[in-house]
Amino acid sequence: MDLIYMGAGEGVVTALIIAAIVIAVFSSCIKVVPQATAFVIERLGGYQATWHVGVHLKLPLFDRVAKKVLLKEQVVDFPPQPVITKDNVTMQIDTVVYFQITDPKLYVYGVERPMMAIENLTATTLRNIIGDLELDETLTSRELINTRMRTFLDEATDPWGIKVNRVELKNIIPPAAIRDAMEKQMKAERERREAILIAEGEKTSSILVAEGKKESAILQAEAEKAAAILRAEARKEATIREAEGQAQAILAVQKANADGIRFLNEASPVESVIKLKSLEAFSKAADGQATKIIIPSEIQGIAGLAAGVMETVKGEQAK
Repeated sequence: MDLIYMGAGEGVVTALIIAAIVIAVFSSCIKVVPQATAFVIERLGGYQATWHVGVHLKLPLFDRVAKKVLLKEQVVDFPPQPVITKDNVTMQIDTVVYFQITDPKLYVYGVERPMMAIENLTATTLRNIIGDLELDETLTSRELINTRMRTFLDEATDPWGIKVNRVELKNIIPPAAIRDAMEKQMKAERERREAILIAEGEKTSSILVAEGKKESAILQAEAEKAAAILRAEARKEATIREAEGQAQAILAVQKANADGIRFLNEASPVESVIKLKSLEAFSKAADGQATKIIIPSEIQGIAGLAAGVMETVKGEQAK
């Protein structure tokens, strides 16, 4: 009984071990490919397939994952590379390359150590481009250099399953002497611009002051003009009123004379009354400063008559 029990127990253990091994092997054959990743599968040492996102099953002992390839856009920053310009100036330029793997099979089997290959290709291409440019062109033509490098690198890396999206010149470091000269030139340019700004400010201020004085003079002249016009209008008004007053006075005198003549005409005066009035006028004329007075004959008769009348009156009073 003991032997039978021991044999049954060993069989169970063996079955469990075999089951565990089978489960382990089966689980190792199930592969889950995550997003933006690709697996390159080899079977017995040769390329079998490229797995993309999802669950996949490989044959145990025959299939293996040769390479896990990242399909996202990647950035690689290369150290500064010495380059020589067309005018024999040596400078250091470091570049940044943005690339993406488009064909995992070509990436795995196309070139050994792809990153080193891209770095060497970038350095070579950069030297060729900068060698055709002078220093000033190199410093002012970054966009042109970036575009030409991207075009060359994209064509060269296409057989490797790599697409170069962008190339950027991160930094251009000229020699120390040239940097000093450039700093002095930039300083002189800043000082020149500052002087121009100061001069323009002073010019603007002078113009504003002149405009202010001009406007003030115009306003003052307009005020004096308005005052002169008002004074002339006042004098004109006073003259008009004075003339109107004199005219009214003359009209009043003429009206009084006309009224007196009309009254006399209406009263039908006798000749003696007319002569008496003439005598009154003569007496008023005699009150003047004239030394000679010419008396008309008619008035002389009136004067004699008046003298006779006075004598008669005096005689009557004496009685």
